[in-house]
Amino acid sequence: MGDRWTLLIIRDIMFLDKQRFEEFLDSPEGISTNILANRLKLLEELGLIEKQPYSNHSRRMNYQLTEEGKSLRPVLKVMAAWGLKHLEGTRLPLLPTNERS
Repeated sequence: MGDRWTLLIIRDIMFLDKQRFEEFLDSPEGISTNILANRLKLLEELGLIEKQPYSNHSRRMNYQLTEEGKSLRPVLKVMAAWGLKHLEGTRLPLLPTNERS
């Protein structure tokens, strides 16, 4: 959980409504495809995300947080608040309308 990429993937699912492999690749942090595939598999094994096919192609998946994954929301919010207070240059991502508050 403590590596850079794992939390960014959870952030992207939770706050930015990203669900597909290609959407995660578009994040400004620039994760590589092999690391992304590894972290998605790890998060699934940990029970924090689940995948579901979104087309007839067996390799096209949507990733969603499980209830256990969703329970990380308060943790990520506190981390973001700490960063905003203590780390210059920290900013909140532009959230979808349904996530603002």
